[in-house]
Amino acid sequence: MVETLLRYRGDEASAAPAVSFAAFADAGNAAAVRIEPGDDARALLPHLSQLARIDIAFPSFGDGRGYSAARILRENGYTGELRAVGDVLIDQLSHMRRCGFDAFAPDRPISADAAAKAFATWPEVYQKTVDGRTPIWALRHRETDHG
Repeated sequence: MVETLLRYRGDEASAAPAVSFAAFADAGNAAAVRIEPGDDARALLPHLSQLARIDIAFPSFGDGRGYSAARILRENGYTGELRAVGDVLIDQLSHMRRCGFDAFAPDRPISADAAAKAFATWPEVYQKTVDGRTPIWALRHRETDHG
């Protein structure tokens, strides 16, 4: 079975419609907002506690600005749903998870089984990021300290 939304959270999905970044800036009272490439995610920082979901648009798989937006939001304490929306490809999923995405709404559906395989492809990581996994260089350093 092919899913249209892949979600990796224990809470219930927000059904609130995502307003545009500009509409949120004008009204400031929405529960979900959509960030497009070029929008500055830092403008949302004072409002993170009121947002149940932030959708980050990927109009093209080659546009990586959404990765930076996700990381900015997570590193500044956002704990709500962070959803990658648009031209999201299977080989990007694990990298998106590392930046803090916990939900995906790809233009072309991806099965839950295919996503699970993608997440398991690289069990060791080299960079420190928001997903909490210890980079392999730090693991190696620990081994030499104790060995």
